[in-house]
Amino acid sequence: MRTYDLIMTHKLDADDFFIHRIQQHCAERGLNFFLVEPEWVEAFYEKFRQRKVWARLLLNMHSEHHQPDDIYHKLVKLAFETKTQVIDPPDVALAAFNKAALHPRLQAAGFDLPATLIVKRAELAEFTLTESNMANIGVPFVIKPGLGYGKRGVILDATGPSDLARSIAEWPDSHYLLQRRIVPRVIGLEPAYFRIFHVFGTVWCCWWNCYNDRYRAMTPAEIEEHSLQSLRETICRLAALTRMNFFSSEIAQTEDGRFVLIDYVNDQCHMLTQSANRAIGAPDEIVAAIAEHLVKGAQRLIQQSQ
Repeated sequence: MRTYDLIMTHKLDADDFFIHRIQQHCAERGLNFFLVEPEWVEAFYEKFRQRKVWARLLLNMHSEHHQPDDIYHKLVKLAFETKTQVIDPPDVALAAFNKAALHPRLQAAGFDLPATLIVKRAELAEFTLTESNMANIGVPFVIKPGLGYGKRGVILDATGPSDLARSIAEWPDSHYLLQRRIVPRVIGLEPAYFRIFHVFGTVWCCWWNCYNDRYRAMTPAEIEEHSLQSLRETICRLAALTRMNFFSSEIAQTEDGRFVLIDYVNDQCHMLTQSANRAIGAPDEIVAAIAEHLVKGAQRLIQQSQ
């Protein structure tokens, strides 16, 4: 049986910089590595199922949580069931990624969240938006599928049930979140909207313009000047609650100074760099640091299991 130290599921050619950094750090640490790309994922899955290959650790950068028959989802599930360590384990990742399931847990833990109404698709025929509902979430409001990602099925200017139908048409799901639209305050010329990355306890804070998707790395001086220390505190609390090692979150600061958790847990973060796409990529130095910390964390997990 061929055994790999680290395998990584991946589907996006645009993330080559990140892939190369993972490969580099594996080589530097003496870890043998295999990239499970779409061209050979079916064959790799069969070899894994037949116990002809195995991996000590799988870094999951692509699987469809909402599609049980997705080949990457099946590979991650099979790896976990055969005692391969996974970043992050499928049961942990799904529980964190499911916004409808995570929302009440976050609420109970005291996180600052948008006012939210969770709608079950199975109960849609009996669903009505009451005056009390509308007063709570405001108009326009935001609609998000519970297991959605990449903005698919997200409606930012919803005004009524017809917009819920639009969301369902774009992303069929079992649950939908209807949420108050949070408008960030402006700091300088930028919205106070942030994407925060977490990898094994290390945190990177970025300015992320929610209107045009542009990133900018946040400096320690900016954190002090604008009193943004709670960004790190929030994501570390979120990591402790969800038990996730690698994820990102979106947080907005409102005019009254609240830090509101907008997009709770982004699993399988897109590691596109600014050098590849300046308009929507993350800063290269942050992507490079995340790759290094992921391999360090993977090696620790492998060593602990031996």
